[in-house]
Amino acid sequence: MSDDSQRVAESWGRIGAWLRAHAPASAALLRPPASDADIAAAEAAMGVEIPMALATWYRIHDGFDEGFGRGILPSDMAMLPLGELVDEYETHTQHWEREPGLLPFARKDGDIWSGWYVDARSSEPTFGGLGHWSVDGGDGAYPSGTQGWPLASWLTEIAGALEEGRCLHRPDGVDDTYNWPVLTGRRGLTWVDPRDPRLFPEGMIKLNGPR
Repeated sequence: MSDDSQRVAESWGRIGAWLRAHAPASAALLRPPASDADIAAAEAAMGVEIPMALATWYRIHDGFDEGFGRGILPSDMAMLPLGELVDEYETHTQHWEREPGLLPFARKDGDIWSGWYVDARSSEPTFGGLGHWSVDGGDGAYPSGTQGWPLASWLTEIAGALEEGRCLHRPDGVDDTYNWPVLTGRRGLTWVDPRDPRLFPEGMIKLNGPR
């Protein structure tokens, strides 16, 4: 197992354990693993090799099921099952004529206009890094001005943020204080902007320290 693969596996072990303990509604939506055959079929359909870190993640969970508490990832986004990733990629490259090689693996429920991608262009310095895509804003490495947050490092930071009850510490030195993990009254995980009181209905708990 490569170093990135091991880090992804370790991080998702921590995230899964935290969800089961504190956000069981979200934990229940983690899908079973994708098989090697599933991954190979997705790669063939897209004509792109999925970077090792992302492929390892899919071998742990083939995305998230639909349901309350699905916004497990920062910005309240959900990991798409492989079949949906392939469909999303086709929309981006064939219908929107966006550059091939950027794999749109996550978006918010009900939002078809923006999400997270992983750069699968092996010849680019941003290869394997996290990026943000949007219909209006185009595609760009995240954080902006960088070569993208390596997926394994991003997942490790998510695990730390949940365990320590805090926002993400981005690799560019900025704390993402406008994107905070919270627990809902129905025991799900989501991420919101804590400056907006409308996002905190009764029963919503902002994480503020270890749980």
